[in-house]
Amino acid sequence: MTDQLMTIREMCEQYDVTARALRFYEAKELLFPIREGTKRLYTKADRARLTLILRGKRFGFSLEEIRQLLDLYEGGKGRRQQLAKACEVAEHHLREMEERRAALDATIVELRDQLAWGRAELEREGRATAA
Repeated sequence: MTDQLMTIREMCEQYDVTARALRFYEAKELLFPIREGTKRLYTKADRARLTLILRGKRFGFSLEEIRQLLDLYEGGKGRRQQLAKACEVAEHHLREMEERRAALDATIVELRDQLAWGRAELEREGRATAA
């Protein structure tokens, strides 16, 4: 295609997504490709939106949160408002991720303790049967 427009196949290759995912984002009105019959053509703006969608997904944002952030950008709202909303959503997710990490760290410690206990028991039983 051109630098300005990309086919669905080119989008899939460049962004490592499936055609199904692109159609899903289109159905959810997050992407708005140009339609030529059954062919979808993606603009530079679509590519920028997809980059933000994928980043939002990686950060754990819901599709609705991603939509709100994209709508702020598209709506021509002030940059300050866009940044404030993005920071608010990011801070919320960061807190949730830190809580999940703390819980996971505690579980890892507990599992290591249980594993050490199990190995010690196996060694004790091995010595007892050898004697």
